[in-house]
This record gives sequence, structure tokens and C-alpha cells, in this order.
Amino acid sequence: MAASTQSLVKALCRLSPFTFQPFRRYPFCQQRFPVRACAALSPFEHPSRLYCKRASLQDKAATQATETQQRYKDRPWDYLGSEEYIEKYGTNPVWAGYRRNHKGAIPPQKTRKTCIRGDKICGNPCPICRDPNIIIHHQNVKLLQQFISPHTGMVFDPTLTGVCMKQQKVLNQAINAARDHGLLPFQIPYVEFSREDYSNSHDAVGSTPPPPCLTTNDSWYAWYKEITPDDNEVAKVKTTYKAFLK
Repeated sequence: MAASTQSLVKALCRLSPFTFQPFRRYPFCQQRFPVRACAALSPFEHPSRLYCKRASLQDKAATQATETQQRYKDRPWDYLGSEEYIEKYGTNPVWAGYRRNHKGAIPPQKTRKTCIRGDKICGNPCPICRDPNIIIHHQNVKLLQQFISPHTGMVFDPTLTGVCMKQQKVLNQAINAARDHGLLPFQIPYVEFSREDYSNSHDAVGSTPPPPCLTTNDSWYAWYKEITPDDNEVAKVKTTYKAFLK
């Protein structure tokens, strides 16, 4: 008898949850007929409540994402030390392994102007535009060092890193601001001092010598009086341009 009652309750549960709506008024029925409720759909719960729960879970996930973005927005350098960044990039820079989609076998000589135009994002954004948690700031020294050569101190070309021109401009401004604040060092080339005084002896800074004195028979250039034109060549030129000569 108990087995037949349980099978009947299961069949009613499969039909519709509205069948057990009257049981809410009588709790003793729930105690008399113990039924295993499904995780996705409970026989004693209205479907609208399930939809509300799913919407609330989505809202919670969206609020958590916005909170993380706001947290990294205030302190963008914390993202480079987080577990999320280590799992995604490891010890490599953010532009390592990036390849831009392009037509043909020859890559373009310049990067795109921008990856985000209003609400539209291109199919393959640059290493900075593809990760919203990467924020360029002059205090984010770990990120800026990834775009500076450790040997020469020069900023990498965007054709190497793949950064779009808009982000490259912001990156250059942040690097210059970090150097002005003393967060990044200046790479000044070493010049050996020869201990010689060029203040008056060098031709570029010395006094200009006076012009040579000329006489009536001398020419300004010594080699100019030595040049004598050939008579045959002069005759050919006169014959060629006879109509134009007066």
C-alpha cells in the first residue's frame, strides 16, 4: 500500500506543481506523504519563485564582477599580484603570445587605431583592451615595466606588443609621468669625458676667422682662375642653342 501511494505521488509530481497547491493549506498531508523534491523543481514551490532565484543569482554574479572591477579601478596594481592574473598570464607579460588576426600572410605594418569604438569591440582586441582589469596608471609600475626594454630603457614598439595606437599613447604618457615622479629610472647613455676644453678651441664655438684680403687681380677661389673651358665644347653648345642666343 505504501509503495503504491509513493508511486501515485511521484506521478502527480511529474504532471504539474500546481497539483500540490491545496497541500500548502494542510501541512499534515506533507507529513503523511513524504516525497523527494527535485533540485530543479520542487513540488511545493511556485515556478515564479524559481525564476526569481535564478535572476537573483545572476544579479549577484554581476554585482560581484562590478565590485572586482571597481576594486581594481581604485588600485590597479593589485591585479598583477592576484591569483586570477597568475592563472591567466603566469610570469609572462600581458602581451606575450598575442597574435593579431589579419588578412593574408603579411602582417600589417601598424596596429589598429583603437579596439573599442563606443559599444562595439573588435574580434581580436589588443592585450590591454581584451582584459578590463588591466588599467594603465603611472603608479602601476609592474605593468609599465613590461613595455620597457630592460637593456636600453626604451619603450617597445607597438608592432611587437600588439597594443593599439590609442592605448599606446596612454601608455607613453603613463611612462613619462612615472619617470617624472621617480617611479621608473631614466636610462641615460654613458659618455666618456676626455677632459679637454672645447670652449674656445673647437670650430663650432670658436671665433670666426676674418675673410682673406683680395687684390684686383686675385680671385676669391684660388682654383677658379685655373679652369679654362674647351673651345670645341663651347662651339657645340653655341651651335645647339643658336636659336636661343642673342
